[in-house]
Amino acid sequence: MLDDLDWRLLDELQADARASFNELARRCGVSAPTVAQRVRRLEEAGVITGYRATVDPSAVGLGIQALVSMRCYGPRCVTLRPERVAGWPEVLQVVRLTGDICSIVHVATTSVEQLTRVLERLWEYGETSSAMILSWPVPPRAVVRPAAEA
Repeated sequence: MLDDLDWRLLDELQADARASFNELARRCGVSAPTVAQRVRRLEEAGVITGYRATVDPSAVGLGIQALVSMRCYGPRCVTLRPERVAGWPEVLQVVRLTGDICSIVHVATTSVEQLTRVLERLWEYGETSSAMILSWPVPPRAVVRPAAEA
C-alpha cells in the first residue's frame, strides 16, 4: 500500500523524471536519503517501471501513425509471441485486449507506403484493421491516486 509520501513522489517524478533526489526532497519536505530509499523501494516493487523522454514521432520524421487492430488466434498471435514484432522499429506499442480483437498495435512510419508495408507484414500474424491517427486530444496522463484512497 502506498502512503502519502509515495504518492507525492510519484506525482513529482511523473511531472519531472529528471528531478534530483535533493530537489524531490525539497518539494516533498523530507530528506534526500528518505527520497532515495522510497524511490528505490518503489522501483523494486515494480511501481516505477522506468524513466524516459517523451518524443513526438512527427517531430522526428514519423508523421504517419496508426492503430492496427489485430485478430489472431493461437500460435500466430502477436500478444503470445511479442518478440515477432518487438524488433520492428515502426512498432511503438502493443496492447493486449479481451474480446474479438486480441491486440492493438501502435505504429509510426515516414509515409503511407511504409505503413502499407508494415500492414502487409502484420498480415502474417492475423487479420488487421487499421485507423490512421489524426491527433491525440487527450494526451497520455500521469497516474494519480485513486479517489477512494485520497
